[in-house]
Parts: sequence; C-alpha cells; structure tokens
Amino acid sequence: MKKIKLHEMVALKEDIRSIRFLTEMPILLSQGQVGTVIDVLGGGEAYEVEFADLQGQAYAVLAIKAEKLMVLRYEPVDLLGVN
Repeated sequence: MKKIKLHEMVALKEDIRSIRFLTEMPILLSQGQVGTVIDVLGGGEAYEVEFADLQGQAYAVLAIKAEKLMVLRYEPVDLLGVN
C-alpha cells in the first residue's frame, strides 16, 4: 500500500465512533467522511486525521489505521509511458 502523505485529503472506508473536539459529545464519523492528514504515525501504519466543517472549524481529531483510509484524487493518473 502506498503511504499517505502529510496534508493529503482522505476519506474513511468505514464508520468510526468519536467525540466532538470541543464539546466532547459523541459523534459518528461516517464512511466517506473527509479529513486532512496532520501527522504520520508509526512510519505510516496510522495517521492523525483532522475532520472539519465547511467553515474550517475542526470537530474531530483522531488516529486512524492506514487500512481504514482512502486518499482522495483530484487528477487522473497519466498512463502514457506506463506499462
């Protein structure tokens, strides 16, 4: 598996229960929820991911295993010259 880089946008592959960052109220981060990698843990075994609303206010920050994350892609992969 290719390692996820710092500041890459990722999405959850499955639901994860968490707590809201400021209020400590329980929340559900749903499959497909988008966040930003803010730290690489264990050499890429896990990542600290920040989840924020559309105004940029963080509502959850948690460590998530690499296999539970998918990197979001905004550009296609150029296959020209790739075998």
